[in-house]
Amino acid sequence: MSFTSGGRPEDRRTVTDPRALRALAHPLRLALLDHLMSFGARTASECADAVGSTPSNCSYHLRALARFGLVERVEAEDGRERPWQSTATGLQLGRGDDPGAVELRGNAERCRDPSAEGACDRGSRLGVDAVERFFADHQIDEEAARLHRAIALRDSVPPVWRESSILSGYALRISPGELRELGERLDALIRPYIALTRTAAPGDSAVVALNLNAFLHPDAELPNTSDEDAPDTDTPDAEAPSDAEVEEP
Repeated sequence: MSFTSGGRPEDRRTVTDPRALRALAHPLRLALLDHLMSFGARTASECADAVGSTPSNCSYHLRALARFGLVERVEAEDGRERPWQSTATGLQLGRGDDPGAVELRGNAERCRDPSAEGACDRGSRLGVDAVERFFADHQIDEEAARLHRAIALRDSVPPVWRESSILSGYALRISPGELRELGERLDALIRPYIALTRTAAPGDSAVVALNLNAFLHPDAELPNTSDEDAPDTDTPDAEAPSDAEVEEP
């Protein structure tokens, strides 16, 4: 699918429904949704090639995502197999008001087989914090794997793309408020280039993976702000008598 002619209206959503989170807590379903949100509408066969599964298995998991409104069918341009697309152009997996547990799925390879669906359960119910940790860990693993693939394929990439690629890291000295502001400013710069929503992109454009991660360094020493609020014990008490005012017994 080309993004050069026009894009979809922006629709950013936060998923907080525990049932929808449970549907997403499956490696293959996350991979399918990520692929659709990166490249636009795709058939189950095209998804299978991208995620390393079978068309029938992808169809099964796409239907599961559709039950919670995460993907939908669209009309086929050639009148043959109808493709799927994500219903949102941006998705955040957030914390909801329901403190209930969400059951996560386990082994990715076993979960690729619909007949083994019941065998995939971890057999434990994890709280919301653990669910958020699961999604964060999965995202980090996927980003690292994608970066390793890109590096391995670097020699086959056209020189103009190799020279334009970015692999940078920074150590910032910044306050929480400044970090929040920086994130908002970067988001505002990046958002016009989102593949699903961009209009009138150049003819030589392609989908590029861009990941932003900013967090308190694990080895950072936090400033001791409590000293600023403590009383200054070095300042003489204004009501205390001076040496000249002290009477000898």
